[in-house]
Amino acid sequence: MASKSKANGVKSNTLGFFGSIRAMITNKDIRNRVLFTLFAFLVYRLGSAITVPNVNTSVLVESLEENSLFAMINLLGGGGLEQFSVFALGVTPYITASIIIQLLSMDVIPQLTELSKSGASGRKTLDKYTRYLAVVFGFVQSFSTVYGLSKNYPSLLTGGTNLATVLYIATIFTAGTMFLVWIGDQISTKGIGNGISMVIMAGIVGRLPQQFSTAYSTLISSADAPDYGIALFISYIICYLLIIVFVTLINTAERKIPIQQTSSSLEIIKNKNDDYLPLKVNSASVIPVIFASSLMMAPLQIASFFSQNDFTRALNNFLGLKTWYSLVIYVVLILFFTFFYTKMQINPEEFSKNLAKSGQYIPGIRPGTETQNYVNRVLSRITVFGSIALALIAVLPHAMTLFWPDLSSSMALGGTGLIIVVGVAIETVKQIQGLITQKSYKDYY
Repeated sequence: MASKSKANGVKSNTLGFFGSIRAMITNKDIRNRVLFTLFAFLVYRLGSAITVPNVNTSVLVESLEENSLFAMINLLGGGGLEQFSVFALGVTPYITASIIIQLLSMDVIPQLTELSKSGASGRKTLDKYTRYLAVVFGFVQSFSTVYGLSKNYPSLLTGGTNLATVLYIATIFTAGTMFLVWIGDQISTKGIGNGISMVIMAGIVGRLPQQFSTAYSTLISSADAPDYGIALFISYIICYLLIIVFVTLINTAERKIPIQQTSSSLEIIKNKNDDYLPLKVNSASVIPVIFASSLMMAPLQIASFFSQNDFTRALNNFLGLKTWYSLVIYVVLILFFTFFYTKMQINPEEFSKNLAKSGQYIPGIRPGTETQNYVNRVLSRITVFGSIALALIAVLPHAMTLFWPDLSSSMALGGTGLIIVVGVAIETVKQIQGLITQKSYKDYY
């Protein structure tokens, strides 16, 4: 009993906010992990400020606000694209490759499916394939981005647009992406959190001071600032915080389906509080937004290879997230991909079989087909709410610029970046709390 009370005391102490902060500082292992992660962030931010040679970046800042394709790449790259830095693309090619390999591993390509079920060795092989594919995607995306921008902005490349220069810069971009992937691996091994996710979060958070500075300048300190600019700026901050709270609730909300277990004599074992199946409202996270954005922006990136004409301008209006009908298409794609990816992540049929094998069941629901239908029905209901919330947050910054044409896109609230930052922050906090709890138990036993 004494040992149990002591263990409970350790657990309760580590749950406190100030206790967690103190444990992070005093615990050598956790402190070193945090410091290593911060150092990796510093390397990333320094690299994001190193511009590749022979580039005039002054023409990019304004154009990125007008072009949703490059604005999305710039966001996920932590602002590196507008600087044309060595980390211009961030880890976007690796994310795309990871998603594709993951989808192909779900009973699409048998060899990949077998590897995904082969334990650590299989996952290692899949990760190697993902990196190879990321190099290909990185180079293709780099080449198309540099060539497309140089065609639309002839003064971008100081030495003129030629194949050698474009290939040179594309190679640098690809190398920068793979170096960031390596930094992400180091963070996962020696630091805190998932390395790739932390790199993305660092880039997005690094742009927040610029966003608030722009808002302050536009609403208060500029010559064209309105008389009630202070009230608008305060409202802007409050709205930003409310959106963060909303995103946090969506990322943590879950539907708990109770589960009971039978003994060998078919007597029901009393259901415990932690015997349930948690179904997250937003199981797909930000992946549907990335899918929808990629699908809409692929034609725009192809069109950037050609000179501007009536067709390319019409295509940009139709898919460029600058009109209401393009936003409707964007929302429909997000809803579709949310259901699609959620169904691939959670298979009610497999869940029903696993429950039957382990002697568990859902109270009031017959095992087998009835259980499968029940889980599928509950999953569909909560996914409706999760997909609508995800689409609302993702489309908010684009809709704000339509409601308020004079609003700079850098000031728009919500969006993909906020979903990523909140999700990564929640998972990182959970990992830190787990490390603290683990260390506290080791100290006592």
